Amino acid sequence: MNTLALPAWRAWMLAARPRTLPVAVAPVAVGTAVAVAEGRASALPALAALLGALLLQVASNFANDLFDYERGADTEARIGPPRASQLGLLTSGQMKAGIAAVLAAAVAVGLYLFAVAGWPVVAVGLLSMAAALAYTGGPWPFGYRGLGDPAVFLFFGVIAVVGTHYVQSLVFSPQALVASLPVGALATAILVVNNVRDIDTDRMAGKRTLAVRLGRRGGRAEYACLLGAAYALLPLQWLLCGRSLWLLAPLLTLPMALSLTRTVCRQTDGPALNAALAGTAQLTLFFSLLLAAGWLA
Repeated sequence: MNTLALPAWRAWMLAARPRTLPVAVAPVAVGTAVAVAEGRASALPALAALLGALLLQVASNFANDLFDYERGADTEARIGPPRASQLGLLTSGQMKAGIAAVLAAAVAVGLYLFAVAGWPVVAVGLLSMAAALAYTGGPWPFGYRGLGDPAVFLFFGVIAVVGTHYVQSLVFSPQALVASLPVGALATAILVVNNVRDIDTDRMAGKRTLAVRLGRRGGRAEYACLLGAAYALLPLQWLLCGRSLWLLAPLLTLPMALSLTRTVCRQTDGPALNAALAGTAQLTLFFSLLLAAGWLA
């Protein structure tokens, strides 16, 4: 194990993985935009949904940092960005305390949303917290069994967009469901880059991600299909929801998507794929902000 002398705040920032946080912001922006378009938006629940999503993302990142290290998936052989637990910057006890603190803050936000929107928020919140921990932790870590991809699509796409809309409107919106699909596809693509990059070390650690199961070529194909699906869903969304052509505004990000796809499909070195991971998170945010703007037009 390597040990580095870093200020405590930098160690926690490393564990929080700020580059992944756009995946929490994107669905809240889209869900809120759909609520505005339907005349059902509410500012405080929207802000609470954003804070809750960010807290759950950070909790998930803390948990992955700790549990991947404890299970041997994060070692000195990894080619991804350094991890706080792997480098010995934060102890197991500190990481567990950090996870507990962030989840406690998420519960506080959830109590407000429960007062606003009732029991459905409790069910979604408990499922989301369980998923954040069970992805790499617990007796049956589903991320080690190839189920991380559908979980990300569900929680950072469908549930996040539809849930953000619901806490503001208190009704289920088919339009929010349709709008959630490209967001979920792009959020899942972020995970795919991570898993394609780590395919060798994950295989050695017994972490059977979908990329490990499909192989490097299959993982790359999955990434390309997810990005392709996000853009293919735009005209379908426009036709189904009866909105203006501004719903096609995310097509402006297509050159960025094509560049990222070339990188993921051609590169194997860590720095290039790390940059592609950060770029895919940025793509998810830019695409979602343009999609939100299209709903508001």
